[in-house]
Amino acid sequence: MNFQPLGKRVLVKRVEETKTTASGIIIPDNAKEKPLMGEVVAVSKEVSDVTSGDKIIFAKYGGTEIKLDNGEYLVLNLDDVLGILK
Repeated sequence: MNFQPLGKRVLVKRVEETKTTASGIIIPDNAKEKPLMGEVVAVSKEVSDVTSGDKIIFAKYGGTEIKLDNGEYLVLNLDDVLGILK
């Protein structure tokens, strides 16, 4: 299924963080916070600041979670994107 964001929005796939600490302790899924980093999957025609494939940091409470055929994604307003990781 293709998804094209509208307005000044981007579609993001969260990047999962490591599941163990530096000392080897395994962190259960229910104890982890959702990551604030992701990879841009699609952008609307109005967005020129980020492109598909960019790794971004976004606001903690920003966006709307959606489920598509191949996983869970986040639709973010461009204002919720804090920066691009290079």
